Amino acid sequence: MGLGAGGTAGALLGVELAGTDAAAGLPLGLLVLGSAASALLISGRSNRVGRARSLALGYALGSAGAALSVFAAAAGSLAALLAGSLLLGSANASVFLARYAAAEAAGEASTGRALGVVLFSTSVGAIASPLLLDPSGDLVHAAGLPRLSGIYLIAAVAFLAAGATLGLGGVGLVHRPEETFTPTRRQLLDGAFAVPARYGVALLASANFVMVGVMAVAPVYLMAHGEDLEMVGTAISPHVAGMFAPSPLSGWLVDRVGPRAVVGAGCVFMLVAGLGGALADPQGVWWTPLVLVTLGIGWNFGVVGGSAFIAGSMDASLQTYVEGIGEAAMGAAAAVAAPMAGLVVALGGFAALSFAMAVVVMLAAACLTAPLRS
Repeated sequence: MGLGAGGTAGALLGVELAGTDAAAGLPLGLLVLGSAASALLISGRSNRVGRARSLALGYALGSAGAALSVFAAAAGSLAALLAGSLLLGSANASVFLARYAAAEAAGEASTGRALGVVLFSTSVGAIASPLLLDPSGDLVHAAGLPRLSGIYLIAAVAFLAAGATLGLGGVGLVHRPEETFTPTRRQLLDGAFAVPARYGVALLASANFVMVGVMAVAPVYLMAHGEDLEMVGTAISPHVAGMFAPSPLSGWLVDRVGPRAVVGAGCVFMLVAGLGGALADPQGVWWTPLVLVTLGIGWNFGVVGGSAFIAGSMDASLQTYVEGIGEAAMGAAAAVAAPMAGLVVALGGFAALSFAMAVVVMLAAACLTAPLRS
């Protein structure tokens, strides 16, 4: 449920506090940057203290970031919002790194299914979160707080609850106390660039670049064409559903036909979304939500397939570290995409951004033509 704060309200609050649409991507850009840095921290701690405690740390930091963002909205401070967004990214890292814990616990034969189950479970709260944008705004407004701070308050509570569940519940996620060595930079690079892990890292980065680039400005685009907060939430929620709800299917397909075919399907969906966005009718009530849900489905297939390329593809002592590199690559790509998207839309409009993202998808698809063995 906490995912909706940075992804939906961040762009709107950034524009409100900065006074310019060009700032729409800044909060999300800082969020994904924080997610990338935290992914490395969390994955590096996993072998030493266990996955559960490491994931709990990310949730705790994210809860603090959400609380700081509530303060930013009340105080009208863009700097505090950006700092809060940076911390909020830690919780996002925990949300997505949890899929690798499930894949490892399930075993190689069920890797795809385990990835899919965890991402699908994420969808329950993630779909509901954008729909709470308007009612949570009513709730905090009655308490004298800005409307856009409501979704951040929900995120603070949700992430705190998740961290407490993992940190205090004694969840037995994989912990290998004997594997406490710290790999050298050379070992990390060898692991990340080994086949097929390197394709997974590249595909995760590409999928997140395209998705975050579009979503960083989509709420602002919708409101600029006369939509209210309720309609923005209604448009974003199907996109989030597309990101997570197909996970059981995409995970099952990974086990049945392999990650290459699943990622290929994801590229097709994202390409259709990019071309659809370039042709979108700004006055069409359902056209933009349709583009966004297609983009979400493409992201899901790309991330599930890309994650399967990484899961179990190397020595167990390097596994969590390379998982962190994959998440960091996603975060770094998104950190570039979010502010860039704001500038592209300011200069050429939403159609120009959508076309540019379609080009990126076609370049990413080139990874699928490479051999899976060195």
